[in-house]
Amino acid sequence: MLAWLAAHLLIVRAEIPSADAIVVFSGSGTYIERATWAAKLFREGRAPVVVVTNDGLIGGWDGQRNPYFYELISRRLQQQGVPADRIQLANGQALGTYEESLLLRDHATSHQYQRLLIVTSAYHSRRALWSMRRACEGSGIQIGIEAPPPGWQTPSPWLWWSRRFGWKTVAGEYAKMIYYWSRY
Repeated sequence: MLAWLAAHLLIVRAEIPSADAIVVFSGSGTYIERATWAAKLFREGRAPVVVVTNDGLIGGWDGQRNPYFYELISRRLQQQGVPADRIQLANGQALGTYEESLLLRDHATSHQYQRLLIVTSAYHSRRALWSMRRACEGSGIQIGIEAPPPGWQTPSPWLWWSRRFGWKTVAGEYAKMIYYWSRY
């Protein structure tokens, strides 16, 4: 029960009725669930554009080359019904969640977006929301967040503790949050 509680304390949701843009946080290990969820929200009409970020990581061989994960996210979005002209790439390379939040704040400011709906993995949602709110303080930008339910590309809240990937994902998120709160 404590393991389930530890997992669920990481998961947050911040409602926002409509947004100027859906933002997909980078995440090489979970890019499929993030892109698929963002495409679902786009198809629901939650925002007119989807913004992706470049974390500089490269995926596996696709038959021609090793594409960047932001390219894989864009492909997945298009496969899920998001037109290519509705996908934007934020300028710069994100080296972590807080740096990614700063890039997204700058992108939103330059495009005059006032409401952003963030899509990330469930266990990353608390830190991502905190980082975006911190980066956007004083900017007037409203932040909402939605995440696909865990158990798809991330471990189930009931069983995360039984696998190494679960410890990296859930327990590791607590270590990252402590670091972020003390650093930023």
